[in-house]
This record gives sequence, C-alpha cells and structure tokens, in this order.
Amino acid sequence: MKRQSLYFILILSLFCLDQLTKSIIASSIRINSYMRIIPGFFNITHIQNKGAIFGFFSQAENPAVHILLPIASFAAFGFVIYYFLNTPLSEKLMKFSLTLILAGALGNLSDRIIRGYVIDFLDFYIKGSHWPNFNLADSCITIGAVILCYIFFFKGSKKCCQSS
Repeated sequence: MKRQSLYFILILSLFCLDQLTKSIIASSIRINSYMRIIPGFFNITHIQNKGAIFGFFSQAENPAVHILLPIASFAAFGFVIYYFLNTPLSEKLMKFSLTLILAGALGNLSDRIIRGYVIDFLDFYIKGSHWPNFNLADSCITIGAVILCYIFFFKGSKKCCQSS
C-alpha cells in the first residue's frame, strides 16, 4: 500500500501545483492580458478556456459542445481511474502515465466545475507560428498520454510479437 500511496501523493501534489499556478495567474494578470517573458517565444497569459485541452472547441457557438465537454471529461476521468486502480504496481511506467493523466484531468475538471472554464496561461510562439495556450494540467495529460502511447506502441509491440 505504501508504494500505491506515492502515486496518490503525486496526483495530489500536481493537482495542488496546477491550482496554485492558476490562482496566481487569475489574481495577478487581467483576463486576455499577458506578461512577456522571452520576447518572440514565451508569454504568460490569462485566458479563460471554455473548450477542451489546448483550447479546442473554445470558440464553438453550439451550447451542446459546452454541455458535452464536462460530461465527456467525467467519463474519461472515470475510465482513467478504473485503469489506474486495476493496473498492477509492477507496471510502474503505466502507473506513472495514468498518475499524470489523472492529476491533469482532476485539475481541469475541477476548474470546469468551480469556475465554468479552465485557466490557460502558458503561451509559446515563434514568429508567426503559435501553439495554443495551455496550463500545467494540460502538460500532465499530454506527457502522460505520450508515455501511454510509448507503452502501447513500443513496449506492447514487443510483448505481442514474442513467441512463448
């Protein structure tokens, strides 16, 4: 149980860090304003994202989108919790990837429930190319998903292709 609790501590720590950073942004930068950190590359902004990760669907006019997103978020969260709880402790990389995804999902889902939107503040761009604004929770979800893809496509492919 001790090893399992480390994953829960990491989930809680990342969730708290995500909420702290969003709170700092909300209290120190006006909505739709920014603070230039590295000119031509990185700003800290204050965006209220009513869409999905990286702002997808945030400009959607259809109210059904804004109703379905939280429902889909709850469903995905439940799905990840199920797999997290049913993943053996021996599968450390899988457990870690699900930990990151859970921490990020919890951070953004709690924003949707409490605020009705997610605060995005990391803003990267190079000349005319701009990456959609995101936050720590989005980063956790993305890194966890990349690790999960690695497990499925590279680690899993070795298992399925080995003869017994």
